[in-house]
Amino acid sequence: MTQYQGEAGYQHGSRSCTGVLVTNLGTPDAPTPTALRRYLAQFLWDPRVVEFPRPLWWLILRIILRIRPRRAARSYARIWTEEGSPLLAISRRQAAALQAALQEHFGGPVEVMLGMRYGHPSIGEALEQLRSRGARRLLVLPLYPQYSAATTASTFDAVADVLKSWRWIPELRFVQHYPDDPGYIAALAASIREHWAEHGRADRLLFSFHGVPRRYLHAGDPYHCECQRTARLLAEALELPDTSWQVTFQSRFGREEWLQPYTDETLKSLPGQGIRSVQVVCPGFSADCLETLEEIAEQNRDFFLGAGGERYEYIPALNDRPDHIEALARLVGRHTGGWPEGGAHWSEHADRESREASRRSALAAGAAR
Repeated sequence: MTQYQGEAGYQHGSRSCTGVLVTNLGTPDAPTPTALRRYLAQFLWDPRVVEFPRPLWWLILRIILRIRPRRAARSYARIWTEEGSPLLAISRRQAAALQAALQEHFGGPVEVMLGMRYGHPSIGEALEQLRSRGARRLLVLPLYPQYSAATTASTFDAVADVLKSWRWIPELRFVQHYPDDPGYIAALAASIREHWAEHGRADRLLFSFHGVPRRYLHAGDPYHCECQRTARLLAEALELPDTSWQVTFQSRFGREEWLQPYTDETLKSLPGQGIRSVQVVCPGFSADCLETLEEIAEQNRDFFLGAGGERYEYIPALNDRPDHIEALARLVGRHTGGWPEGGAHWSEHADRESREASRRSALAAGAAR
């Protein structure tokens, strides 16, 4: 029989608010083999991440957890900062900035809390914080612009696992995806234009997205299509000719076929096609992490230059850029429409002002118009 948790300390008529749960993948607690083993065990055991028969995968995972943590710990150590994991530090700044933006626009109290799918702070810990602050309406915002069962659906599973033990569950809404959100596309375009203004353009611009096994696409996962949609809209916003950009997929794991073309293999082949300079941006990553700072910015740079390339640049993720936070705030505003504190108070005037500010930023960075 399910045991439901009590609502300790609740008083009728007490203050209520809208809670916004911001989530991302997560990170180990430290760049050590022990911490990586704990993190990878949680991550790789998720059936949404690895769709494989459990008994056989349990045996394989035991082998992986004896080998991979030590190598992964060395990679994390190269990007670790005084604030700890870059992903966690950036995610905390994003949550704080989003809290400030929503307080400015919302018509009532709103609380933003960060929860990671794997590791700490966990989704369960974040939800408990929101409950203690009176969140009776809950919007879940996974910072995955493109939907995948391995990321977005896994986040839903984790939220549901917590809420099913609560006696009084909050009114719940869930941001499933935002691959074509105008604010998100505009922020990406502005970040690329700013990079061009400082460094000039390269022969080729790569949009590198995290890969998934190809069979997930055949099973009905829309991730591949949504990555293509984001890239197409971004290329249109930048007015790029078809020959100057392409979509690739990174971070494959194991021996089966993943979404192609692969980022690393593409970069190795480009110098042979006469491409001497490359810039890489990762639109699917809302915050810089191991896969961008170590894999893309370092490993893939070596692949390209080692194959004869002459210039390689990584364009950082949106992180806590003001236009990114503004886009997320407007996304929250739309999804909380009709709630007492929510989107009904997000004025069209403020939305126009934000778009105009984004346009001015782009022009200042060297945009043609």
